[in-house]
Amino acid sequence: MAVHWKLVIDAADPHRQAAFWAEALEYTLEDHSVLIEKLLGFGAVTEDLLTEAAGRKAWRDLAGVRHPEDPYDKEKGSGLGRRILFQRVPEAKTAKNRLHIDLHPGGGRLEEEVARLESLGAKVLRRIAEPSGTWVTMADPEGNEFDVE
Repeated sequence: MAVHWKLVIDAADPHRQAAFWAEALEYTLEDHSVLIEKLLGFGAVTEDLLTEAAGRKAWRDLAGVRHPEDPYDKEKGSGLGRRILFQRVPEAKTAKNRLHIDLHPGGGRLEEEVARLESLGAKVLRRIAEPSGTWVTMADPEGNEFDVE
């Protein structure tokens, strides 16, 4: 049986990162408010663990995005397929990522996609043209590298 997984990325501001990546990937922001309200009602969580994001109660230190066509748990709001979770950590990014995301917009749309991502807050770090291919290495709003091919 295949193993279910999610990509987890450390962040200073998980909600800002989730909003950026939801737009960049055309994913859906996860909505955990149903679960949060239920847990608040039981007294299992307190308000200090929460914030407001996208007009609803959200976990202060976690935010996720999911592929819009994949299944999700309607009670928890968590994706059950392609998913990225951003978790708050106290330390800042200090070195090059050991893992990164590659975006493939296709159809000769490299420059158009780079411009769209810049408008969302990404920055171009370098442009690469090698016999193996052409791509642009960018950084998301917190400096995490990713490539657009």
